[in-house]
Amino acid sequence: MIVAATTNCFSKMPTPQALERIADLEYSHVELMFCESNDYLKPSVVVDQLRDTAHTLRNMYRLSPVAFGVDIDEENTEEYVRQFVACVKLARVMQVVTLSVRPAPGGFPFNSEVERLRICVAEAAKRGIEVGITTERGRLTEDIASVKSLCRLVPGLRVTLDPSHFIYKGNEQMLLQMESLFDLTLHVRLRDSKKGRLQVCIGQGDLEFGHLVGKLENKGYRGALSVDIIPSDDLDVAQELRKMRLFLESLL
Repeated sequence: MIVAATTNCFSKMPTPQALERIADLEYSHVELMFCESNDYLKPSVVVDQLRDTAHTLRNMYRLSPVAFGVDIDEENTEEYVRQFVACVKLARVMQVVTLSVRPAPGGFPFNSEVERLRICVAEAAKRGIEVGITTERGRLTEDIASVKSLCRLVPGLRVTLDPSHFIYKGNEQMLLQMESLFDLTLHVRLRDSKKGRLQVCIGQGDLEFGHLVGKLENKGYRGALSVDIIPSDDLDVAQELRKMRLFLESLL
């Protein structure tokens, strides 16, 4: 396993500055996050500027990309798939084989999400890219059963595990069931959290990092542990990133 950080940790900065900050904190690996609110990494822009985006990314960082996180704000399936495929092509150019996709919000037709994911996972597989669906409260993956259903109904779909969204709900049974997702886990994002608070300083929450890492290792997980701190006025992001890196590296 390797420790990485997401560019979302410094989402209020332009991507080049975010990458510099991550590198300055002695990370060597990064997860690049694509969303429409990002001035540099918009899925809709990648469609028309794939080569330019690849060239820009290659020249702006001293970090190795381990994964792409893709959040496409588009309900139309055809356009959604078009943007997704562009991000997949970029991942291949950048020699990234792990791509995480954000699930549809709660209330979105489940069968429609299944059909959309089937198309996307098949397109990614053609290009040697694996896809993980992110676990997230308020979305179609906010409970264990729904996550497993999606993976069962979409051949090849795996899981990007973010335990904080399950811990937030404070459901002890759900936390025990979370281990049933480890065999499906493609990628992991981490922050400390506790019931009713999605993010707290490391050591103040309920996430048992050592237990989690040990269980993942026993299941043969060899991917990244991607630190994903949410920018907040009551938390020093740089300090938290530094502490998380040192702590996670001590567990490996």
